[in-house]
Amino acid sequence: MCPVSNIDLIATATFGLEAVVAEEVKNLGYREVKVENGKVTFSADESAICRTNLWLRCADRVRLKVGEFEALSFDELFEKTKALPWADILPADAAFPVDGKSVQSKLFSISDCQAIVKKAVVESMKKRHRTSWFEEKGPLYRIEVALLKDIATITIDTSGPGLHKRGYRAVASEAPLKETLAAALILLARWNPSITLIDPFCGSGTIPIEAALIGMNLAPGMNREFASEKWPAIPRQLWHDARRETHDKAEYERPMEISGTDIESNLVSIARRNASEAGVDDKIHFQARPFSELSSKKKFGKIICNPPYGERLSSEDEVKELYKTMGAKFKELDTWSFYVLTGYEAFETLIGKRASKRRKLYHGNIKTHYYQYFGPRPPRRSHNF
Repeated sequence: MCPVSNIDLIATATFGLEAVVAEEVKNLGYREVKVENGKVTFSADESAICRTNLWLRCADRVRLKVGEFEALSFDELFEKTKALPWADILPADAAFPVDGKSVQSKLFSISDCQAIVKKAVVESMKKRHRTSWFEEKGPLYRIEVALLKDIATITIDTSGPGLHKRGYRAVASEAPLKETLAAALILLARWNPSITLIDPFCGSGTIPIEAALIGMNLAPGMNREFASEKWPAIPRQLWHDARRETHDKAEYERPMEISGTDIESNLVSIARRNASEAGVDDKIHFQARPFSELSSKKKFGKIICNPPYGERLSSEDEVKELYKTMGAKFKELDTWSFYVLTGYEAFETLIGKRASKRRKLYHGNIKTHYYQYFGPRPPRRSHNF
C-alpha cells in the first residue's frame, strides 16, 4: 500500500455537484482539497479510504490516485505507468481489470490505452513477485486510465459498486432519482431536522429517505461493503474503527417531521418498503395523495421534489397543467421554501415566478435545473413541531 500518511484520493462527482462533494470532504476533516470538473482530489492517510466511502453522500465513488503524467505516445504511457509502485499496492493474487477514457488527447484509442496499461502493470509486478503469470483470483483492484488533454491519471477504484448503492432500494420507480443526487438536493436546500419537509412527488421515496439519513446523521454506506475492504494492505482495524464511528455518531432518537406523497399508491408502498430497509420508516409519513391536495398546518417548511416532466406524464398538456397547479400551491404556502429539480425548460414561466436561485445539474444524462424559491425566515424562536 502507499505510505500511510501520504495518499491522494479522488471523489468523483456528477457534473454540478463538485462543490457539494468538496464541502462533504472538508467536513470529514480533510483540508487539501482541489475541485475540478467531475472530481474532488484531496490528500489524506489510508483511513480516509474507509471514512469517505462510508460517509460521502453525494460522490459517485472514491478512487486511489496512483499517478498522473503527460502521455503523448503509447511508449510514454507504458513506461510511465510501469514506473509506478504497483507491487506496493497490488498483492500477487489481485484481480486488476483496466477501464479507460480519453478526452481531447492524442491517445484516443481507449482499448489500446487499456491494453498498454494492463501490460505495464504486469511488467511492473513481475520483478517483485517473481512470476510471469498472474491468475487474478484475489481481491478486486479496478484500475482506470483517464486521459484528458494528454494528461494521464491512473487510479484504482476503492468503492466497488457506485456510492449511490446504499442497499435499501430493492425496487425503484421507472425514472428513479439517484440517491447521491437526492442527498445533494437536500444539502443544497440547507435542510435540517428542525424544519418540516415534504416531497409531494416521492416516487420510491428517495428524497425523504435520504433526508432521514441526513437528519439522523446515519452514514449512507454503513450497511454495505466496499471493494477496498478486501485489500490486505488496509488493516482491518481501520475499517473496524471507521464503522464504529458511524454508529457512535448516529442520532437515532432525533425527532423530525418528513412526509412523502405520490398519486400512485403502488409507488408509496415501494417507498415504505425502502424506508424500512433503510431503517428510517419511523421518521417518515408516506401517503398516496395527488399534488392538488398538498397542504400543511405548519407555518414554515421546505418542499423538496423532483416532479414528473415526461417519464410519468403522457402529454405536454399534463406537464403544463401540473406545473400551473404547482404555482398555485406556491402561493397558498407563501411562507414555505420550495426546491424543485426538473428538466422542463419553461418551468418558471408556467408557475409564474422566477426562482430565487437556480443551479444546473444532471439527472442521468438529462440536463436539469434545480429551482430554489426561498421563503421568509422563521422567527428565531419558532418551532415547527
